Amino acid sequence: MSIKKAVVIILILALGLSIYGCKATDVVKNLFTDEEETDVDIVRSDQDELQVSNEAELRDTVLYFQDQSGYLVPIKRQIPWEEGIAKAALRNMIDSVALREDIGAIGLEPIIPAGTQIRGMAIDKETGLCKVDFSKEIMNYNSKTEEQNLVKGIVYTLTEFPTISKVQFMVEGKIIDSLKFGTKVGKPLVRKDINLIDTASKGKSKVVVYFKNTANGEYEYYVPVTVSVSVPQANILTALQKLFDGPPVDTALYSDIPEGVKLQGVEIKDGIAYVDIYYGNNAKLKDGVTFEKMAKNIGLTLGEFEDITGVEILFDGKTLEEAGIKVKQPETLPVFANEY
Repeated sequence: MSIKKAVVIILILALGLSIYGCKATDVVKNLFTDEEETDVDIVRSDQDELQVSNEAELRDTVLYFQDQSGYLVPIKRQIPWEEGIAKAALRNMIDSVALREDIGAIGLEPIIPAGTQIRGMAIDKETGLCKVDFSKEIMNYNSKTEEQNLVKGIVYTLTEFPTISKVQFMVEGKIIDSLKFGTKVGKPLVRKDINLIDTASKGKSKVVVYFKNTANGEYEYYVPVTVSVSVPQANILTALQKLFDGPPVDTALYSDIPEGVKLQGVEIKDGIAYVDIYYGNNAKLKDGVTFEKMAKNIGLTLGEFEDITGVEILFDGKTLEEAGIKVKQPETLPVFANEY
C-alpha cells in the first residue's frame, strides 16, 4: 500500500469517528477483533465492587425478622447471588422504608437498625467461626427484647449457612463484652434458645417446637419456640408431646394439630419417624389441606433433630391406606418454615 492510500484511509476513519462518535468506535473495534459480544448482568460483590455475571442468579436464603408479639420468625427470601452471600443476607435484614413496606404486609419488622453498616466479615471454614464487624448504628434499638432478637436473629441467619457454626460480634472493630441491655456478646455465640418461653420453669432440658402466629389474621407463619421439658435429655417424643399439648395459654400462638387429635407414640426406623396419632371421629383429617398442614407442623418440629430425615403419619397404628384415608404422606421433611 502506498503512503498516499494509507493517509486517505486514516483521514476517512478519523472523519467517521468525529461524526458518529462511540458508535463508530465499535465499528472500528469489530474490524480488528474476532471476539463476540455477550449480554451480561452486573452484580455487587462482597466488597461492594462490581462483578460480571452471565446470568442473574437468586439464592433461597433464610432471614430472621420479628413480629408484633416479639417473636423471631424465619422467612425464606430470594436474594441475588454474590460472593460473600452471608454478608448479603445481613444487608437484606437492615431496616429501611422499602423493607418495612415489604415485610410489614405480613406483620413483620426488621431487626437490624437503619443505617447499620457491615464493616467487615471473616469466616474460618475450619472452625466455623464467623467474625462480623458492625458500625455503631447497630446499637440503635430501644428494648431488651429488640436487643435479644437482634443478636439471636443475626446468629441464626448466619448459621443457616453450612460453613458457619458460631458468630463473634464486633462493633466498630472491637469485641465488646455486652450490649446496652446486658446481652453478652464477648464470646462466639451459637444457636440457642430461640423464642424462649416459660423462663421460670425448672425443666431439666429444652426442645424447639413450631407453633403458629398471625399479625393481621390474613397471613400466618410458623414460629420456632424453645420450651422446657422435665426429662434429663430432650428427645423426639417429648418434643412431639409439647407440640400436641399446644402452646402455653398466655400466648397468642396456635398449631395445625386439629382439636381432639392425640399423639399415641413415635418410632424411629432408618431415619424415618413413624408418628402414630389418634384422631377419633375428626373428619377434618380426611381433608388433604388439613392433613398437609398438620404434617408440616409435625415435620418442622422433627426437623430440629439431625438424625431424622423423614416422617410418616399413622392412624391408630395403621398406614393411611390401611385406615382408608386418601391423603398424601409427606415425602420429605419441610425445608423452609415460611416463604414470602
